[in-house]
Amino acid sequence: MRFGRISKAVGVAAAAALALSACAGNSGGTTPTTAAAASKSGGSATVVEVNAFNTFNPNTADGNTDINSKISYATHSGFFYIDNKLNVVRNEKFGKMEKTSDNPLTVKYTINDGVKWSDGTPVTSADLLLQWAAFSGYYNDADAEAKTGTSYFSYAGDPTGIALSDFPELSDDGKSMTVKYSKPFSDWEIALGGPGIDIPAHVLAKKAGLADAKAFVDLVKGMPRGDAKAPKPANAQLQAMAEMWNTGFDSKTLPADPSLYLSNGPYIVKGVNQDQSLTMIKNKDYNWGPEAKLDEITVRYIGSAPAQVQALKNGEADIIAPQASADTVEQLKALESQGVTVEVGNQLSYDHIDLNFSGVFAEKSVREAFMKSVPRKDIVDKIVKKLDPKAAPLDSQLFVPDQALYADSVKENGSSAYQDVDIEGAKKLLNGATPEVRIMYNKDNPNRADMFALISESASKAGFKIVDGGLGKSDWGKALGDGSYDATIFGWINSGVGVSGVPQIFKTGNDSNFNLFTDPEADKLMDELIVTTDKAKQDGLIKQIDKKIWDSAYGLPLFQAVGVDAYSDRITGVKYMPNQTGVWWNFWEWAQK
Repeated sequence: MRFGRISKAVGVAAAAALALSACAGNSGGTTPTTAAAASKSGGSATVVEVNAFNTFNPNTADGNTDINSKISYATHSGFFYIDNKLNVVRNEKFGKMEKTSDNPLTVKYTINDGVKWSDGTPVTSADLLLQWAAFSGYYNDADAEAKTGTSYFSYAGDPTGIALSDFPELSDDGKSMTVKYSKPFSDWEIALGGPGIDIPAHVLAKKAGLADAKAFVDLVKGMPRGDAKAPKPANAQLQAMAEMWNTGFDSKTLPADPSLYLSNGPYIVKGVNQDQSLTMIKNKDYNWGPEAKLDEITVRYIGSAPAQVQALKNGEADIIAPQASADTVEQLKALESQGVTVEVGNQLSYDHIDLNFSGVFAEKSVREAFMKSVPRKDIVDKIVKKLDPKAAPLDSQLFVPDQALYADSVKENGSSAYQDVDIEGAKKLLNGATPEVRIMYNKDNPNRADMFALISESASKAGFKIVDGGLGKSDWGKALGDGSYDATIFGWINSGVGVSGVPQIFKTGNDSNFNLFTDPEADKLMDELIVTTDKAKQDGLIKQIDKKIWDSAYGLPLFQAVGVDAYSDRITGVKYMPNQTGVWWNFWEWAQK
């Protein structure tokens, strides 16, 4: 499970259920046969999203936003995907993923014949090996404190589990890769090979001056595991590949070089209109997974919920997933008479404000003072109460209200100190100081803008000088962790499967740990979590981690998000999904009447 960032005020990263630990069963299964709906193949659909696309690699810490992941999901394929019941569904038309041993844990991936990139190059174990190298941090030997060594790939997820593996064994025919782990790994089934293998090794190899993907395999096979205690000079060719992986696929328009947007999935990107829209067309060669019905899908980026509703009403959009505000559902319900279907549900996401552990917030007392000034109840009342009358401020960083352990964790985690705004308590902690705080958020998201305004007004009463650091819809994600702000409002959403999202965000040194939170005891608990397969024990560990985060004055969860989807009767096959994939989870079933 990897968390994705979303700028949707209503529900961050499947945060509604913020089920970091609420992983539904990892039931197996194979590629389902799609129901023969009373619809035809061909045709087109227009989908509206809040965020703007800005990279063809959604796996980097900078590129890990919901829209980038959704485009990658539609244009790439792999060994599995997650359905809207939060089951892991195997795609055996792509290949076979099998656990061949429990002790030691060993997983073999075999890619079927005929699976290929859109330039005709076969998808091979070299592509899997590249994903393993990027996700595992195997070659990193950087020591952040000593400022020595090299950190190659900027991976958005948590490398802890995959880092338990040795260098994989590759078959001579280039079809299989076998990974052996030194310890149990709770998330092995969703760690590699899906939902998509989205970065081609042969492209990166050539960009780094290597002859081909085989040359890449030979290069990394000969390199030892990185050791921060004995760093070595950076390998120039691997560093060139890593830098290409980290930033070379970033683009708000369609690159002139087609190798930067290769597909191995149902669709191929055809055009990108910067900060406006993106268009995909059907990949005619694709036959190694669920077959898509539509010939073309256009994605428009509209941050305003009323504007999304208007686009649906005018027939300029077929499917919308707005960052819903108080009136959104009422506006959508009014369209039901013209055939619009509205679906509302919890998301596995949550909105929050995080405080940097440096600069103005280096002192814990200043963080505590700021947290006391955040009007969480006011934010909930004005932004989500109409959507969910039972909505309340979220009092856990890791559980959501419909999880059994939420109430127990809340009783013990220290969140009670921030139930209500306490301006006098904040002033006492500041002791006359008037710190300047720059808050970064997606200014094109109306809900986020409203949150900023409410926080700014309240914090100013305590003596804080608030600076508006809002950025545009395609820029805010890349600014996370760059040191240009003191606090940030955004959301996390997860897959609803697995536990790796916990260390992804909170473990020392991880690339998605944007505010540089660190707690050695929490790190030990997270290391234990990754190798714990018993669900009850996982929950107990997460409960302990939750308290550690609150004790540190990390920042505040604001609310679990409510998801709102709506679609016209022109399109069939749309089904609600609470995680970060949203309605895209079964895009191949979408069809035009």
